[in-house]
Amino acid sequence: MCKVIKAGVIGLGHIAHIAELPALSEMEHVEIAAVYSRSDSSVEVAMCKYKIGKGCRSFEEFMNTEMDCAFVLTPKTAHYEYVISLLDKGIDVFCEKPLALTLRESREMAEAAKRNNRILMVGFNRRYAPVYAKVKELYMDKAPDVVIAQKNRNGTEYRATLENAIHMVDLMRYLCGEALLVEAHSMFTDPEYEDLVTAQIKFDSGSTGILVASRKAGQWVEKIDCYGGYHSAFVNAPDSVTLADEKTETKTVMTPLALGWARVEDKMGFTQEVRHFIDCVITRKQPVTNAEDAYKTHELMHEILIKAGLPGLE
Repeated sequence: MCKVIKAGVIGLGHIAHIAELPALSEMEHVEIAAVYSRSDSSVEVAMCKYKIGKGCRSFEEFMNTEMDCAFVLTPKTAHYEYVISLLDKGIDVFCEKPLALTLRESREMAEAAKRNNRILMVGFNRRYAPVYAKVKELYMDKAPDVVIAQKNRNGTEYRATLENAIHMVDLMRYLCGEALLVEAHSMFTDPEYEDLVTAQIKFDSGSTGILVASRKAGQWVEKIDCYGGYHSAFVNAPDSVTLADEKTETKTVMTPLALGWARVEDKMGFTQEVRHFIDCVITRKQPVTNAEDAYKTHELMHEILIKAGLPGLE
């Protein structure tokens, strides 16, 4: 008989209800042992909506719950204290991106996972999204010559590029390797609420990456274009991916999948990353987006921010 994996969830905001709570509740041999939020009403809503063992009103109560793993889905300012405490108690952790607001804290979190022989996975869900998985499969043997990545929306937020465009930076690393040279520019009135960041990155594979992240766009747009090896790939996330060579063009649209019931959490890779994390908890293998690999994305993000004249991750 398979062991039941007991999972805890800290942070019960929008992302928890879109991704982690539904995915965990659908998995066999997984039990949501406890949830915790600083908002009592958020705990009550989650308890009513999902089958959850215990709703906690304090982090101490949460830590006193028996669990194998925990999901830290709080705002990024709180990741460090929760993740370190959980790892030191011997609990595997899934942490939403970014790991932390400084490279020092991010490095200490990765070191804590290694010191305690625990798994620390970072929520770069785009790597698990079907549209991007097809691009990675296409360029598995050789990186594309150029990747043009865009993450645009209307409305800025605190540390907007770090919070959101980091997904595209991580995807470029995933496809192209490690960065050698970065040039970047930005537009802002308040440097902690930037309106635009653009970057050009030279990778050790010889690839070039171009990032565009606007916060004054008319609509939400996420897309990647890749060229190289006499192949092209065009992603309009999360709904379609087109792969082309000299003779053929194949377009895959996500909506018809699952008999027309393809959900946003599946199309964006949220469900897949949760399943991957639970599998790693069981098998003890390192996640694709483990903390040591994710730290390299944070280092590259720091370089982009500094070159763009924005606060880095010091």
